[in-house]
Amino acid sequence: MAEKISRVRLKSDGQGPPLIDGQPVNNEILLSLPARERDLIFPQLTYLELKTYSVLHEPGEPIKFGYFLNSGLASVLTVLAEGKSVEVGLTGREGFVGLPLIVGFSTSPTRTVIQIEASGFRINAKNLMQVMRQSPGLENRLQRYVQILGMQGTQVAACNRLHEVDERLARWLLMCQDRIGSNFVPLTQEFLAHMLGTRRASVTVAAGILQKAGLITYQRGHVNIVDRVQLETASCECYEMMKQQTRKWRSESV
Repeated sequence: MAEKISRVRLKSDGQGPPLIDGQPVNNEILLSLPARERDLIFPQLTYLELKTYSVLHEPGEPIKFGYFLNSGLASVLTVLAEGKSVEVGLTGREGFVGLPLIVGFSTSPTRTVIQIEASGFRINAKNLMQVMRQSPGLENRLQRYVQILGMQGTQVAACNRLHEVDERLARWLLMCQDRIGSNFVPLTQEFLAHMLGTRRASVTVAAGILQKAGLITYQRGHVNIVDRVQLETASCECYEMMKQQTRKWRSESV
């Protein structure tokens, strides 16, 4: 895996987000923890930078680490025996990679790969289990994220089966922008085709439709979102359904 690692030292000046080894913590799960639980988990975390296409875990192989992403984007992929793959979920700074660990499983049926260059905090699987036994807040938040990612997976599966490629592309770009906080999405058509489970030619046509409507501009290697409001209109219903359900669950957990 292509990564740059720094060992953790907990730092904070009392203002702004907490720091780990001089790096501000942006991960929403870590930020939401009570102070006592932060004191338990922060010293166990290692800051690292992850290049695009870095694989965090493979299907069927032991999960050695969990990852709290701080920036960038990871794709959760279902991989078939013939080697083809399709995206069933996205994880950014709102979530955690390595969810089977929280219920005592050591493997995953999916592959998780960095899709947009990222940074995050890594924790050894054994250390995560030890911390969770003393951190009910962390366990609760991770269990909630299991539900969110599971809901996302079922909705994306339905979307890929029932909706047109341009609608799916609009939905995917909106989900991506929500997680990286930028209008600029550095992706190739080939990678988009893998994510959407379709042919590269179909992605070309779909991107052309959205670009002609003035919603995006597309050049080799990146997409720029020009009109977010109209992109939501162009998306299928799946994006709004996932957004509303996530908002409802978060309001219930306050």
